[in-house]
Formats: sequence, C-alpha cells, structure tokens
Amino acid sequence: MLSIPASRPNAYTGSPLDRAGEKRDDADFIAAALNHPDTLFTPVWRARSLMKGVADGHPEAVLLTGAAAQSVRMADGPWAFLGLWEGRPVFAVDCSTADDPLPLLPDGMGAFTDLRQVAGLLPPGEASVLAHARGLMHWRTKHRFCGICGSRCEPRSAGHVMVCQGCGAQHFPRTDPAVIMLVVRGDACLLGHSHRFPNTAMYSTLAGFVEPGESLEEAVRREVKEEAGIDVGGVWYHSSQPWPFPSSIMLGFHAEGLSEDIHIDHDELKDARWFTRDQIRDHQALGFSLPRADSIARRLIEDWMGA
Repeated sequence: MLSIPASRPNAYTGSPLDRAGEKRDDADFIAAALNHPDTLFTPVWRARSLMKGVADGHPEAVLLTGAAAQSVRMADGPWAFLGLWEGRPVFAVDCSTADDPLPLLPDGMGAFTDLRQVAGLLPPGEASVLAHARGLMHWRTKHRFCGICGSRCEPRSAGHVMVCQGCGAQHFPRTDPAVIMLVVRGDACLLGHSHRFPNTAMYSTLAGFVEPGESLEEAVRREVKEEAGIDVGGVWYHSSQPWPFPSSIMLGFHAEGLSEDIHIDHDELKDARWFTRDQIRDHQALGFSLPRADSIARRLIEDWMGA
C-alpha cells in the first residue's frame, strides 16, 4: 500500500490571501484600492521578486505601499489584483520594462531575487504570495496578443482576463498540469538524473506534463514507461504544489513499480536507478544528491522514507 499522506504542506501553498474574485469586476473598488496608501504591491522584475535579507539567509518579501508603489507602477507594466491580506488589497505589478528598477525605490528596499533560490527560507505565506504574483505576471506579459486572430488583447477583471480587441475572445490565466511520481518496488524507489538538472549529482523523481485526453493516473504510467521503461500498477495521490516557473502545477503521486529492468529514454534522462532507503539515507557519502528541500519531489521521497 502506497497511500502515504503528506507530512506537511508543500512550498508555495498556504496562501494568506482571500482572492476576493467578486471584487475583480468592481471598478470603483479596484480604482480606490490602487490609490489607497495602505494597499500592498508585490513587484515582479523579469521573473524575480523583491526581497530583503537574502544575503543573511533570512529572506523576507518586500511589499510596497504609497510613493514607492507609485514609482514602480510608473514603469507602466502589467498589474493584477491578487486579493485581500487581512483586509488590505494586494496587487502584483510587473516592472520589467525598467533596465534597473531599484533606482525607482527608496534605499534599503532589498533586491530582486529568483524565488526558487530562497523559497524554503521564506515564511510560507510570503512564498505563496510571491509565487502567485510571479505566475500571473508571466501570463500577462506572454499573452498580449490573441492566439485566435493575432489582434492585441486588453486586460479586464483586474488583470485576470485578456480580451481580444479583434475577435472578442476571452483568454484566462493558464496553468499546465504536470504529474510527478515516486515509483516504488519493494524497499527501493526509482530516481532519475535529467539532462536539465544543473546539479550534476542530483537524482530526483520522474515527472512530465499531462497530455490532452489523459487521466492523471494514465499520465503517471505513460511517463514512467517512456522515460525509464518501467511498468506501473497502482497510483496513489499524495499532494500538489503550485510551480510558477513559469506556469505549472505539480500533482504528486506514489506509484507501484511492476517491473525492475530499467530502459531509459536517453533524450529525457542521463541515468535512472533503483535506490534503497539505506542508500537514500547515505546519499552524501555515496556521492549523489536529492532534490531541493522546497520541492514536492523531496517531499515524496521523505514521506516514503518515513512510511
């Protein structure tokens, strides 16, 4: 039985925001919130988020108010209403058109940092809000034109809908579902090393995007078979994790390996191996590393280890 519950929340989950979807089309509310001195703005610059304390190992999100927020908004980039945080409106604003956004801000406001580098150190609520802003701003900057007729799109619903000015089509934020799975056979789990991994010693769970007309369980079985040649039987859901790098949601599973001989797809993987629990416990001594602590891949491994 591989129905292993999640031991704790995944990174980028647990948002403190009330998304307040009913406010998005309230033009008076949005106009007043954009100009209220207590409203919070989380800026995004070329997919990076504003933080301070990164160099000290104690990062925290920097949300702007008042004049600082107005200065960033003068970059005239996309923006969107994210929701309410303890009653205060929160907006994302993209300032990527500025070559360097820091001169727009008062001194000591921090620096723009890749969220993935510090997500495991941020307070959970802050990581979720920054991920929300990053994902929505990515969609806004990449969907300025209609995919149907090619005409320019204009934002509506406080940045959550793009409406084509030619054919009138409405376009909504896109999230691509991807399955990620730890395949288990006996006392061993299947981990692979991808060509895409920057860490040359890292072995991680297999993963792949869900294809049209495919259930999640079917996607798990197909991806494992394609990448490693392993047949999969039972599939059990574990948890999910928003992954706005740029626009995915990771759907985590444990899966039953029915075969043992590995036949890898060399276009997808450099290597794949079965690892016992003892080998995973001693991974540093054995010369390989595990996925980042903030990743759902690591949670799948750790929860199996503790089962």
